[in-house]
Amino acid sequence: MATRAQFENSNDIGVFSNLTNSYALVAIGGSENFYSVFEQELSDHIPVVHTSIAGCRFVGRVTVGNRRGLLVPNTCTDTELMHLRNSLPDSVVIQRVEERLSALGNCIVTNDHVALVHTDIDRETEDIISDVLGVEVFRQTIAGNALVGSYSKITNQGGLVHPRTSLEDLEELSSLLQIPLVAGTVNRGSDVIGAGLVVNDWCAFCGLDTTS
Repeated sequence: MATRAQFENSNDIGVFSNLTNSYALVAIGGSENFYSVFEQELSDHIPVVHTSIAGCRFVGRVTVGNRRGLLVPNTCTDTELMHLRNSLPDSVVIQRVEERLSALGNCIVTNDHVALVHTDIDRETEDIISDVLGVEVFRQTIAGNALVGSYSKITNQGGLVHPRTSLEDLEELSSLLQIPLVAGTVNRGSDVIGAGLVVNDWCAFCGLDTTS
């Protein structure tokens, strides 16, 4: 079941939040309404953590994680890192990443088994993704876009990718990830799927403009 939400009149909720099977991150400073939507659906099952990264609210675009781990950019402050360590389950490994492409959420998309990454990501970062998140890593583009995290969203059950993804690409990605994929949009025709949607295996949140 997908729940519609808005962050201060913005439908790009994937910019301000991140959701996995073991925790959710939500940006500090939005209206209580935004948090309560998340907490209502999730708080019985997983922690909903209010945080900023590098003092900024776009937590969904600069972090990437799954049930095993969370990767944050090197601009994440010590205080924020400590807050995350104290708030997340003990089983979740948190790692700071020294990566030139620091908007990790735009450059990486992952579930609990496989990650797709930007073609220019550092070799070292690739190893960290593999170790911390416990996934197989593939360098890939989606509909010709290197920003795989912006143009797709995947779970262990399935995924949604950029509407202009060709059938051949769709089949190739689907067999790589071993999950069913569909091409589509969010928020009345937006192809930036990562920005308009946060999802895990049993719950989804999308922008208020998303059609039925």
